[in-house]
Amino acid sequence: MNVYDSERMADLLKPLGFTITELPEDADMVILNTCHIREKASEKVYSELGRIREYKEAKRLNNQNMVIAVAGCTAQAEGEEILRRAKYVDVIVGPQSYHRLPQILAEIERKTAVEEGPGRGILEIDFPEESKFDFLPETSEPQGISAFLSIQEGCDKFCHFCVVPYTRGAEYSRPVETVYEEACRLVEKGVQEITLLGQNVNAYHGTFSGGEGEVWTLGRLIQYLSKIQALKRIRYVTSHPADVNEEQINAHRDIEKLMPYLHLPIQSGSDRILKLMNRKHTTAYYTEIIEKLRSARPDIAFSSDFIVGYPGETDKDFEDTLELVKKVNFASAFSFKYSPRPGTPASMLDDQVSEEVKTERLARLQSLLFEQQIAFNQSLIGKSISILFEKQGRHPGQLVGRSPYLQSVYAEAATRLIGQCVDVLITHATQNSLTGTVMTQEKITI
Repeated sequence: MNVYDSERMADLLKPLGFTITELPEDADMVILNTCHIREKASEKVYSELGRIREYKEAKRLNNQNMVIAVAGCTAQAEGEEILRRAKYVDVIVGPQSYHRLPQILAEIERKTAVEEGPGRGILEIDFPEESKFDFLPETSEPQGISAFLSIQEGCDKFCHFCVVPYTRGAEYSRPVETVYEEACRLVEKGVQEITLLGQNVNAYHGTFSGGEGEVWTLGRLIQYLSKIQALKRIRYVTSHPADVNEEQINAHRDIEKLMPYLHLPIQSGSDRILKLMNRKHTTAYYTEIIEKLRSARPDIAFSSDFIVGYPGETDKDFEDTLELVKKVNFASAFSFKYSPRPGTPASMLDDQVSEEVKTERLARLQSLLFEQQIAFNQSLIGKSISILFEKQGRHPGQLVGRSPYLQSVYAEAATRLIGQCVDVLITHATQNSLTGTVMTQEKITI
């Protein structure tokens, strides 16, 4: 989501004469687009700001100005604190307000013209009534053959460990037509694979004006997008188990362009902890969804998110998580130690798990998850799978692509195959990537 938002901010600023520079010391404006999901991500903001401040001071000595902006979820959650700790920051803008950057910059110029300096930073963290998507320009040139497309934002679930409802706001779904139009523009510019984005992407409930304002689900939207002829692949992330429905399951059964890979976070394998987390589902419900999806699409693979050391988690709760992992058998997963986020219900609980226990549990969980990931990758050795080649590799004559399961795949191939789906015989597998040999050219999908 932050990659998508960063690209849209760059698009907003281009009409004002801004272009991207890789060197911050050359920049007239630096935007830190931030995450607030874990404490480490938030603290990194301040260390980065300290480094950027040096560039701003160097420019000031040369009678030049550098605008420093902090955007994203940390800006939304800690805007006043950022201005207190880093008084040199010019702009604080939340993830729902960045479409106002052109007006904000105009205000900074006006203030700078009539004052010695821009003064206190501008704080823009209210949730506006209008949708930011109504003000964003058309997508710029894609950076490759794969692109992100945001279709849903916000969350109404209020899991007790999560800040998303407070930083991204309530669930909002873009209208079907605007999603379709943006997808068509991306494909016209050479994009072959689109990943649909949302905090709870399968809570999508966009309206379709052609049907007198009827509401579409994610499954129906994917079916509609699959009709774009030149679009080869569709993915989506992130789904909430409580929002999985029959249309989503049937989309995996019926739509060939929809990749057989689903990121479905569960967070814990303990029903007691899931209830404390306010996850609104049980482990039995989760595994039932997994089985339904596997029945609909036998080759589907799953990834998930896990939090260890949630307040009150016992040894038995953690063992339940390990048992669930063994039962489901994930192709990959993200796992973290619980990180208290200010203002969330979980952060105020007394029964916090010690750092030592969290570290030990995370090591055990990751060992099991890594074992499953390697086993899944190795299970593909000797199989021919379709690879969408994205770019040249590090070695001469080598291309890098993505499998349907999101693994990086390396193979010797001609550069003309970039952007093509090619059958590759997998010959080697590691934890994070696959290596293979391109099959006969007749099997190339044009």
